[in-house]
Amino acid sequence: LSNVQQFMKCKGIDLWALYDFRGGNPIFWQLLGGKRTTTRRSFLFLPCEGEAKLLTHAIERQVFESLPIEVSVYAGRGDLNQRLEAMLDGVKRAAMEYSPMNELPTVSWVDGGTLELVRSYGVEVVSSADLFQLALTTWSPEARQSHHDACAAVAATKDAAFRFISEALSRQRRVSEYEAQEFIVQRFDDLGLESDHRPIVAVNSNSGNPHYEPTVAAARPIKLGDWVLMDLWARLPGEQNIFGDITWVAYAGTKVPEKMQEVFGIVARTRDLVLEELEQGWKIGNSPRGWELDQVARAYIAEAGYGEFFVHRLGHSLGPGPSVHGLGVNLDNLETRDTRQLLPGTGFTVEPGIYLPEFGVRLEVNVYIDTEFGPQVTTPMQREIVHLI
Repeated sequence: LSNVQQFMKCKGIDLWALYDFRGGNPIFWQLLGGKRTTTRRSFLFLPCEGEAKLLTHAIERQVFESLPIEVSVYAGRGDLNQRLEAMLDGVKRAAMEYSPMNELPTVSWVDGGTLELVRSYGVEVVSSADLFQLALTTWSPEARQSHHDACAAVAATKDAAFRFISEALSRQRRVSEYEAQEFIVQRFDDLGLESDHRPIVAVNSNSGNPHYEPTVAAARPIKLGDWVLMDLWARLPGEQNIFGDITWVAYAGTKVPEKMQEVFGIVARTRDLVLEELEQGWKIGNSPRGWELDQVARAYIAEAGYGEFFVHRLGHSLGPGPSVHGLGVNLDNLETRDTRQLLPGTGFTVEPGIYLPEFGVRLEVNVYIDTEFGPQVTTPMQREIVHLI
């Protein structure tokens, strides 16, 4: 956390005050090394100089006893307020997990009442978004290796799943979206990988729904002439390991229809433009912000005439934690406006998409910003549509 404290000094932040109630703040728990079961309010204080301290309820002291940190306890509401006031004495600016006007909901974990309480002691509260990005989203060497291993396994699983569909079609055996999804899930199990959600296998109009998920009852069969989108992600077990997360598309025929080929080409070019912008920024020492890369993609797709069909952000953070969606910068100028800079040592996805009523195209790659060599694509890049027959 020394880098975080140095950053706090540069920004004039006296204290990082992390607040948790009933496990609601993931930043709080990642800093402490893992979630524990609590039922009362707790505060973790990290000053710009000195050691961290923790304030929690008397009945939950034992939850934190194993941590190498000074723990103070309170009992009643009045006791909490007195101790909180004492710990905030002399603090002019404190960072907390909130976003002004809720511009970035992924960094907003403190309720309005707690913000009012802290401000009542004369403290100016600012967002901790950049602090926890420094502390929690950078990859260790071990995490980076785990990501490369996961990417290789996920890419191999994608290839195997497409072969599974292809072989079924060549043998005129019925195969459905759900069966292909089950194939991927079983393959991940066999490889010892974990995922936080089932993969997506979507046919034709279902691929025009970005978060479609097949079910036993509603899954469509995959037939000759069908368009197939496959989105899959997994990692080696452990919250410090990083997911590999990719999306590819395929066609169950020999000649791809012109419309599908056109949309595929636009999405592929969008991805490449974003990567070029990222590389150029690195070369001139100007790290882009999340919203800026999203806007590059959005502008190109709009110019091609499909702006209304690009309905989600360009990409999400990849980092340590319980979810494939990390806590760092998202490439987003649609759902939010992520003004954070993409930092060396962090990773994210680039996944532009166009979703039409009859079919959808999304192409997803992962990127890691190496501290020495700059942006590195860590997953295979789809250049041509996969032919399933």
